[in-house]
Amino acid sequence: MNKKIETALILPKTEACPLNGVLYSKQQKKWWEEHRPLGVMIENHEDSRPQSGISRADAVYEAVAEGGITRMLNVYYCQAPAQVGPVRSARTYFLDFISEYGESPLYAHVGGANTPGPADALGQIEDYDWAGYNDLNQFSIGFPTFWRDYNRLGHPTATEHTMYSTTDKLWKFAKEERKLSNVDKNGDSWSTGFREYSFKNDPSASSRPGAQIVHIEFWEGYKAYFVDWVYDKAKNIYLRKSGGVPHMDKNTNQQLSAKVIVVLFMSERHANDGYEDNAHLLYGTKGTGKALVYMDGKEIKGTWSKAGRTDRTIIKDSSGEEVKFTRGKLWFEILPLGAVAEVK
Repeated sequence: MNKKIETALILPKTEACPLNGVLYSKQQKKWWEEHRPLGVMIENHEDSRPQSGISRADAVYEAVAEGGITRMLNVYYCQAPAQVGPVRSARTYFLDFISEYGESPLYAHVGGANTPGPADALGQIEDYDWAGYNDLNQFSIGFPTFWRDYNRLGHPTATEHTMYSTTDKLWKFAKEERKLSNVDKNGDSWSTGFREYSFKNDPSASSRPGAQIVHIEFWEGYKAYFVDWVYDKAKNIYLRKSGGVPHMDKNTNQQLSAKVIVVLFMSERHANDGYEDNAHLLYGTKGTGKALVYMDGKEIKGTWSKAGRTDRTIIKDSSGEEVKFTRGKLWFEILPLGAVAEVK
């Protein structure tokens, strides 16, 4: 760990991370204010687990990439640097979510969907003027910012499950090669216009329910990608299981957890772009829809809305009030309409 960050851990925590409200020291805030949010595409194929660095993300967006297999956009900003991987390819709907994180958010991936049509993520990256700038495509960057680790799981691993980087290397590359730190090449801050969520502190332990398990099925029958979030009353967090077993972070050998689970129900359809097996998907990320929020051991029924690509996804409860999230990691689960999300 960076020694300055390590020292900061013992200092008073008074500064809120703008991404998820977690309180840090002034010294830690000074560190994160030197860079900008970084999105990294990390796969979730069952053969790739355990992955590295998910526990250090401030926010996570998870959706099916293709064939019932989910993928995660991990957004890093406030936590200490981490090794991250396996890094995988871009999908158009994840572009819509990383676009919420200010002007020119960093986006790290290994290639992406590029069949002409509505799912052409690489074409959209060009259209957004991200290519060669805030877009950190391994195809154009390479070693030593990215590298492959074929023995990452202690045995030979398929090539698609081997690409790695670190948040430090990616931030350093962006600063030195793309002139992107906390400000862009014109000197403008990334946070200009960024819409922060509202946050609150943990409720008292006595007011928390004893137990809650949130069960999620992205696609029916794809059990390796079923998720259970098991509520821990003492810590007021949700511990993650994937395919019925604890989902671990390889870096820490600790089970993945989140403070707040936000389920977004969105229309899902195939892109019909001629890609093999019609595997490319599209999600209706803009507009409005049903949302469920799980935090503090309770369920909140509500709605989501997102006006445009660069606008924030806003979550409101059934009375129309914007939900105030408990400080901590935010995990967004993007589910097709009618998919299973239930309390067991």
